[in-house]
Amino acid sequence: MTDTTEHDLLRIGSRTFRSRLIVGTGKYRDVEQTREALRLSGAEIVTVALRRVELDRSKPSLLDAIDPKRYLLLPNTAGCYTADEAVRTCLLARELGMAAMVKLEVIGDSKTLFPDNEQTLAAAAILVKEGFVVLPYTNDDPVMARKLQDLGCAAVMPLAAPIGSGLGIRNPHNIRIILEQATVPIIVDAGVGTASDAAIAMELGCDGVLMNTGIAGARNPLLMAEAMREAVSAGRKAFLAGRMAKKLYASASSPASGLIE
Repeated sequence: MTDTTEHDLLRIGSRTFRSRLIVGTGKYRDVEQTREALRLSGAEIVTVALRRVELDRSKPSLLDAIDPKRYLLLPNTAGCYTADEAVRTCLLARELGMAAMVKLEVIGDSKTLFPDNEQTLAAAAILVKEGFVVLPYTNDDPVMARKLQDLGCAAVMPLAAPIGSGLGIRNPHNIRIILEQATVPIIVDAGVGTASDAAIAMELGCDGVLMNTGIAGARNPLLMAEAMREAVSAGRKAFLAGRMAKKLYASASSPASGLIE
């Protein structure tokens, strides 16, 4: 039987990827566990917070866990609270020879880690003009998502729930509206806590899922990495297959005619 997902690739900018799972690198026990979790996840894009890693490659670093021949390193601006900080961080990444694709994250509140919409828009506008392939983290606001895609962002990454909360998708209705008006990939970012959360995001029609704590914070991160890989794949296949219609009453799966009296 032909696999209908064989040529179903995630396209971001000019790049294509077979995996629709993007993973982070924080909160693991050590570099070896990080390396193994990345492998088991099947991810092809790995995001790293530039402000939290040792960038001098002559010293031991989290970057040692990421094989540049196997993964696209996606530098992110976690820990930035202004557009200026975020832009300078991305320019530093480019000076260090990293790819032009960046995850833009500008935080507006240190307790909730919700994004600052005004600063995110300002940073996105500058980075797009600078030639970056910008993937902005934002709240689940359809208006904000539309503004970011209209600025020229290569994808939009609305949160499912607060970063690290593991609460799953709190507002699927807003995600559906974002997807309905999308002209770029929509990748759920933040709040995924277990495999069913990832599957739901994909069943809604999201193009991908980005997570870190959902894997690293599990009792068994390596097993969860496998579970998340399978959940993203299953959710995507379910979306492409199209779910059955929901009904109020039962509908027998066996034919009612020809019954033995």
